[in-house]
Amino acid sequence: MCGIIGILGKNEVVPLLVDGLRRLEYRGYDSAGIATLGETLIKRRRAKGKLVNLENKLADRPIGGTTGIGHTRWATHGAPTEENAHPHMSARVAVVHNGIIENFQEIKSEFEKEGVEFETDTDTEVVVHLLTRALNEGKSPQEAMAQTMGRLHGAFALAIILAGHHDIMLGGCQGCPLAIGYGDGEMFLGSDAMALAPLTRQIAYLEEGDWVEISPDGAIVHGVDGGIVEREIRETATSGALIGKGNFRHFMQKEIYEQPAVIGETLNAYFSPAERAVDLPQLPFDLAEVSRITFAACGTAFYAAMVGRYWLEQIARMPVDIDVASEFRYREAPMQQGGATILVSQSGETADTLAALRYASAQGQHVISVVNMPESTIARESSAILPTKAGPEIGVASTKAFTTQLTVLACFTIAAAIARGTLDHTREAELTKAIAEVPARAAEVLNHDETLRELAHEIAEARDVLYLGRGTSYPIALEGALKLKEISYIHAEGYAAGEMKHGPIALIDDQVPVIVIAPTDALFDKTAGNVQEVIARGGKVIFLSDREGIKRMTAQAEPHATIELPSVDPFVAPILYAIPVQLLAYHTAVVKGTDVDQPRNLAKSVTVE
Repeated sequence: MCGIIGILGKNEVVPLLVDGLRRLEYRGYDSAGIATLGETLIKRRRAKGKLVNLENKLADRPIGGTTGIGHTRWATHGAPTEENAHPHMSARVAVVHNGIIENFQEIKSEFEKEGVEFETDTDTEVVVHLLTRALNEGKSPQEAMAQTMGRLHGAFALAIILAGHHDIMLGGCQGCPLAIGYGDGEMFLGSDAMALAPLTRQIAYLEEGDWVEISPDGAIVHGVDGGIVEREIRETATSGALIGKGNFRHFMQKEIYEQPAVIGETLNAYFSPAERAVDLPQLPFDLAEVSRITFAACGTAFYAAMVGRYWLEQIARMPVDIDVASEFRYREAPMQQGGATILVSQSGETADTLAALRYASAQGQHVISVVNMPESTIARESSAILPTKAGPEIGVASTKAFTTQLTVLACFTIAAAIARGTLDHTREAELTKAIAEVPARAAEVLNHDETLRELAHEIAEARDVLYLGRGTSYPIALEGALKLKEISYIHAEGYAAGEMKHGPIALIDDQVPVIVIAPTDALFDKTAGNVQEVIARGGKVIFLSDREGIKRMTAQAEPHATIELPSVDPFVAPILYAIPVQLLAYHTAVVKGTDVDQPRNLAKSVTVE
């Protein structure tokens, strides 16, 4: 979602703010802006659309200063116009804001009764008026901030500069992350470590209800009751050097090709090649005694959790529930004592998933987070963390985060099965051998890039595309359809292959490509039977399987195209079969000329419900 950067520095701040906003583009946005402190006045530039529009405005009408704030906005309240772009300001304050002020209408009505006219349609503007009124009443910046924080309800993060106060910047958060960066005689605020990566590695995160005053000498953090509190300063591993595109055309393409490496790095954190054994981090509970697992996640992470459910039920014999995080807490489900809830999230900041975490915690559950950002809110509020090692993922459509999530869940499944005594030594050896080979097999899958690029030209002409799979291939079908929708804007749906005859088969004709995920496993013959039904009705089947599967399929009916993937244990097939559906979506989007890395209406980190 929206991104924040604030710099209280020693040098000209505008280039640094723009650079920070560029690092925040991965979150998704539809407008951008900055504000700086002049000698006596606040100066501001804003623009609708991409960051280049803001850069053009700054080139035409430069502003200067050593203190400033910047923002990339994804519209919630108010259309994506320049007027609604951040920062919002009065003569005395400028504010950038992530999240939602839930009681803004109540506060707005209060000001309107006093004759105050609002210039925007946003909820953020009430923060400007609250601060300005307090300052006009003679309150200090700190008193104004404390009073304003007490009035706001919702999930938000704020960064604020004040006219005439060059040595102070204010920030606060409730339900949204805000990081403090520590420099040498300069200080920073950011919505995440990525925003601050080239500026500092010394980071502290505010906690719920905190607000902070930063100066060149450091930071003073106030807790929800107003008292001064200490927040741990840690060294972040995020580096600005990690986020270039290199020789790749798009970040998404680069991130697809990074998968063999990052899957390997993730495995190194959980698997000992010498001992051929999984070694999870120390958990604060006994896996053998967990009575039930509940997964909660959103989007692509939800499909990773679906695969995890199959694995844990089949291999570890654990009862598992799974919920879309945005619905989970509203069911008010009773949760079994001794259970564990696993949250899966790339960013660790997804609002719905965070709400699910807090519901599960209140129900007395052990909480495990599978996240790519170990400094995130979800990670910090969990009982245990199982970090992925994907590194920064800039493309909005998740790729390497998904396959590393699957890798972590595969290792977790093996560990849970061993703890519960549901694996004999022979099968344990087979599974550990299979997981150890995944990085090499993933590199082999990338060799099909050219074939998939050619097929993409056909897919790009389609109005509708169907994806089919059974068992652990069903979530991969769902993920493949999501990827195609996200970045090419073609309508696509994923189905359990056995459900075709219960309705979707009515859509089949020679204009509908059908992508089938079918590794040779115990369910292969049933999937092949469904494929025959599709081919008989003129469907253009693109069949993804291994050599044995393709041989068996073509003996029954001839698909339109086949992609031969490595022969692997069915346990790890979902990790590998995710890669060709990513590549197919990527190349289709390139053919259609869409914005691959920043597709319309989407955000990388969805920090509001």
